[in-house]
Amino acid sequence: MHMPLWLQAGLWGLVGGSALVLGAAIAWFTSLSQRAIASVMAIGSGVLISAVAFDLMDEAYRLGGFDSTSLGFLGGAAIYTAANIIITRRGAKHRKRSGHNPDESQAAAGSSGLAIAVGALLDGIPESVVIGVGLLAGKGVSLVTVAAVFLSNVPEGLSSAAGMRRAGRGAAYVFGVWGGIAVVSGLAAMLGNVALEGANPEIIAATTAVAAGAILAMLADTMIPEAFESTHEFSGLITVAGFLLAFILTKLGG
Repeated sequence: MHMPLWLQAGLWGLVGGSALVLGAAIAWFTSLSQRAIASVMAIGSGVLISAVAFDLMDEAYRLGGFDSTSLGFLGGAAIYTAANIIITRRGAKHRKRSGHNPDESQAAAGSSGLAIAVGALLDGIPESVVIGVGLLAGKGVSLVTVAAVFLSNVPEGLSSAAGMRRAGRGAAYVFGVWGGIAVVSGLAAMLGNVALEGANPEIIAATTAVAAGAILAMLADTMIPEAFESTHEFSGLITVAGFLLAFILTKLGG
C-alpha cells in the first residue's frame, strides 16, 4: 500500500525534528566536548548551504523564475531576521551553542533554555516546510535536506537541555519540550505538503525561496559563528567538507 504524500512529509519532518531530542539526550546523559558538537555544526552548515543552493533555490527558480524566487528569498531572510531579533533579546542569542557560560545564573539558564526552545521553532519551521513542499515534485524526499536539518538541530537541543538542567528542570519537562517541538516539526512538514498541493508554481517557488532565505540567514546569524567559536581555524575546512558531501549526494541522487 502506497503511503500518502502528506504522511510521508510528516514522518520525514519528524525525523529532522527528532535530532532535537537526540541533542537533549546527549546533554542529559553524556558530556560531549564543545569542539565535537561545533564540528557537527560546521558539517551541518556546509550541508545546509549546499541544500539551499542546489535543492531549494534551483527548484524555486525552475518553478517561478527570478521574480518569485528573489522576492521570496529576501523576504524569508527579512522575516527570520526580525523574528530572530525578538528571540535573541529574550535570551536565545546562542541557541546553537554547544557549551555554556559558567557565570550564568540558574534563573537565566532556565529563561534562556525556554527561549532557545522557542528559537528552535523559528529555525525549524522553514526547514520542515521545505521537506513537505519538496515531496510535491514527485521525486521523493531530498535526503540531503533531511540530513542538513538533522545535523543543524542536534546542537540546538543540546544547548537548551543543558541550560534547563542547570536551572533544575526535570527530565520529563526537558524531553517533553523537545518531543513536542519534534512533533511540531512533523506537523509543519505535513502542513506545507497539504497546503501547497496543486498550488500555482509561483506560490510554491516563493514559499521554497522564503524558507531558503530564512535558512541562509539562520546559518549566518547562529550556526557558523557558534561553530567557529569552538573549531576556530578548522571551521572553514569542516564546512567545506560538509558542502562537498551534500553536493556529491545531490548529484548522485539526481
